[in-house]
Amino acid sequence: MKKLDSKSCEEIMTTVYKPIEFVVDGLISQGLYILAGAPKVGKSWLALDLCLSIAKGEKVIGYETLCSTALYLCLEDSFSRIQNRLYEITDEPADNLYFAVMADSIGDGLEVQIEKFKSEHIDLKIVIIDTLQMVRNENESSYGSDYKELSVLKSLADRLEIAIVLVHHTRKCSDKDPFNMISGSTGISGCVDGSMVLIETKRGSRKAVLHCVGRDIENAEINLQFDTDLKKWIAEDEPTISKNKDNIFLAAVYVYIKKVIHFEGSATELVEQLKSVSDEQFFSNRVTRDLVQNGYTLKKYGVDFQYRRVHGGRKIILHYDHERDSSDSKITAVVTVTESSQSP
Repeated sequence: MKKLDSKSCEEIMTTVYKPIEFVVDGLISQGLYILAGAPKVGKSWLALDLCLSIAKGEKVIGYETLCSTALYLCLEDSFSRIQNRLYEITDEPADNLYFAVMADSIGDGLEVQIEKFKSEHIDLKIVIIDTLQMVRNENESSYGSDYKELSVLKSLADRLEIAIVLVHHTRKCSDKDPFNMISGSTGISGCVDGSMVLIETKRGSRKAVLHCVGRDIENAEINLQFDTDLKKWIAEDEPTISKNKDNIFLAAVYVYIKKVIHFEGSATELVEQLKSVSDEQFFSNRVTRDLVQNGYTLKKYGVDFQYRRVHGGRKIILHYDHERDSSDSKITAVVTVTESSQSP
């Protein structure tokens, strides 16, 4: 009998894990997703725009993207049709966007094909399969069969650390819950990490709402308008980006430890020290969580973090190494603001 692989509560709460990476900021992270909508509603235009925007590192429906390689399996199209669509939305080819019009089915070669492509394109971050029905093996649609079949792709996405988006259809009957309209059993919604359902406000109006829900994203309803000239879905409102408290905390830690190089002490003592570099209020009962959950990010800035049990309690240890500091990401702007806001 295989031994159960378990971890203690303490081990989990003190381990620094690699954070989830978003290919579309706040909307699509690594994992398995469904993009569903009625036939001819414009799902494929949205899917193509997603791939092209990610390949170019440009915004899509108002959201920032991670510039990376994208693979679009257009299994109901020809290369000639893909060419026509591409020229409708751009006249500049993207170097890291790839297309295929044929692929094996789930459990019968598809996973090997995607894994092989990933080995040849290390920067691959998203695969869109248009449509799910074209790669299915199961004829039966029950919770068990749907969940089992899609779990193969879910496992693949997790292992390769990529996003796989399955373009799918909705039922003809309407429902007050848009996610109930996804064709098939609830095993599909149950297996995927996130679902996006594109529903026109009125058939043929070219106005729609993209309903989004997922494990790692906030529920969202994005109002879209299809621009017939650009052949793109355009967000009617810019997405609301909440103030990132984590970034402010990381910035304060970075500025402080860069000056003192080394710190050992309790969470309460660290909060007291951070007052010298930031006017922001931090709470000692949240410091450990913030350090553990952002420890992977701190390493990119040359900051090593340890959380040790010592006699009489626990101790936070921070150490800065300037040779491993890569301050060219989003935290830099926050750090600059933090430093410049301090009294001389």
